[in-house]
This record gives sequence, structure tokens and C-alpha cells, in this order.
Amino acid sequence: MFLKKLKISNFKNIEEKEFSFSQINCFVGNNGVGKTNILDAIYYLSFCKSFFNNNDFHSIRYEQDFFALHGFYDFKGVEEVYSCVLKRDGKKQMKYSQKSYNRLSEHIGKVPCVMIAPNDHVLITGGSEVRRKFIDLIISQQDKVYLQNLIRYNKAVEQRNKLLKSFQLYHYIDEVNLLIWEEQIALYGACVQEKRKEFFKGFKQPMNDFYQFISQNKEDVEIEYQTFEGDLLCLLKENREKDKVVGYTTVGVHKDDLIFSLKQMPIKTHASQGQQKTFLLSLKLAQFDFLQKNMGVKPILLLDDIFDKFDFERVSRILALLEDGRFSQVFITDTHLERVEKMIGEELKDKTKIFKL
Repeated sequence: MFLKKLKISNFKNIEEKEFSFSQINCFVGNNGVGKTNILDAIYYLSFCKSFFNNNDFHSIRYEQDFFALHGFYDFKGVEEVYSCVLKRDGKKQMKYSQKSYNRLSEHIGKVPCVMIAPNDHVLITGGSEVRRKFIDLIISQQDKVYLQNLIRYNKAVEQRNKLLKSFQLYHYIDEVNLLIWEEQIALYGACVQEKRKEFFKGFKQPMNDFYQFISQNKEDVEIEYQTFEGDLLCLLKENREKDKVVGYTTVGVHKDDLIFSLKQMPIKTHASQGQQKTFLLSLKLAQFDFLQKNMGVKPILLLDDIFDKFDFERVSRILALLEDGRFSQVFITDTHLERVEKMIGEELKDKTKIFKL
């Protein structure tokens, strides 16, 4: 997968821009000029949403009525055009070769992409929801069935929660309807859990290998998938009374979590800042590796401002991965032109474009 050209209109602080890209692309300029927004536009064309904002309308440039993104991709010698348009008074439209999708979920996986950004630290410091989204994003890009099962599961949980909240107001619950949604939760929840377990069998070792490479074999890291045990339908029935009191569903794969550890101790509390950064970078590189192996195509790699966050030793290990051709296309943001030019060096110079913003 190779992004040849990108057209941006009214996206965040960018009024109108058009770029033609190489294998390695560096956006250099002061903070606030829009470097990260360019990467977010590329991310948007992969996932139909921003990496940074939950509210789509915040991505429309101030006092404008819409934004439009158009990406021209080369996929094994064939040009594919993907477009995303959002109007303030309308819904978001994602198009492939001028044809709209019936559902945005149909687009996920068409343009595989991995973003590495400063706010990745929330994977360690944030709640379990952040880590579940990380898993779901990886699996969904290469497994449409998983994505549909996850959507159906979440809908069933939402409907059960509505019944539980209604009970708190009216002290009555439709037991037949409740059982219908519980059966749906159990059915799709089992499928989601099985796929997540399968995913971790092939994910843990590459992640550890990347950590060893970047840290130069200094520590061992572990990821544990934490989920419920037993028959989900039985667990839902057992927890009905408690769920009626709290007003939501307390058991299921929507409560799953990832446990990160370093030398068998929690990374959140026992790892240094440098160790945490190395762990997060390894996690994202393992994401890239997983997608490449399971989709047969190298994802686009977006590196946002990471060279301000890592020491020279870690940066040099990242560059070693760039030089060995592991990545097909990379986009990098940085504030220092001299640092970017030094980073690229003579080996990668012919494969690189530097955009001064």
C-alpha cells in the first residue's frame, strides 16, 4: 500500500493543500503549523475518524461548512482513490472510486495504517477501554467478521443496559426481552473472546522481540489478556440482580483488559519513562508486523513527533528498521530540519521527501 497523493480541504487548520509523496516523507516546521494534522488526515482516510478527536465536527476548519480528504493510493500497481467528506449539516461520507459505502465499517481494512504518537501513553495510564480499542482496531482491519460480531455485541449490551436503566426508573423489567439480548451478548461475546485469544497467541512474541531489539536485550516484557472465565450466558443471569442495581452490564468482553508487565511487575508503576516509551513503540511495531503478516500488505506508518520523545539510542534503532526496508511508506513529523536531515542520512536520502511547513 502506497499513498501517492493527498488532497486536503478545510481539515482542521489546513485550508487547501496537495502533496505528492515518496517512500519516506518528513513534515518539518514549528508547533502549530499543521504537521500532525496532515498525519491525522492520512489516518482519517484509513479509519473514517480522527486519531485525536472523538467529535468529527471538530476536524472541520473554523468557520467552514465542510472538510474533504482525497487519497490516491497505489495497491500492487493499481490506483485506488478514497475520499472522505463531512458537512456541518450532514453526515460523513466515505467513498471508494466515487462510490459511497453503505456502512463506514465496510471501509475498515481497505487502507491499513499504524499511528505512533505522543499520546500513546494512555495505553498504559488510561482505562481498560483504551486498551480494548487498541486490540479491536488491529483485529478489525484484517477480519471483517470480527468487526461485525463486535458491532452486534456492543449493540446487544447497549439494549440490555437500556432495560436495566428502565428498571431503575419503573421497577419493572421485560424478562423475555432481557433474555433475548443476553443470548445475543453471549453468542457474539464468545466469538469476540475467541478471536482475541487467537490474536494474542501470534502477537505477544513479536512485541517482545521488538522490545528486545530497541532496548538491546535489556529486559523482558509481557502482555496478559484478562477476560472472564466460564459460560457468558450463565454469568449474565447470575449477575442480573447486581446489574439491576447499578444499571449496566457488569460482565462480558466489554470489560476485558490488557495487563502490561516488565520483569513481572506492572509497567504503569514499575517502569521508567524510557522503558514505557520503548514498550509503547514495541507495541505499535508489533501491530504493524501483525497486519503485514495477516493482510499480505505493509501498512502505512505514521510517526508523529516521536524523535522529541526518544533518546538518540532508541531513535537509531528505529532508523535501523527503516534502512532494512521493513516499511513500505513512512510519514514523520518533527520541529528541527537539521535533526531530520541527520536522521535520514545518505542511505535514505534518495527515498525521502522533506516538506517544510
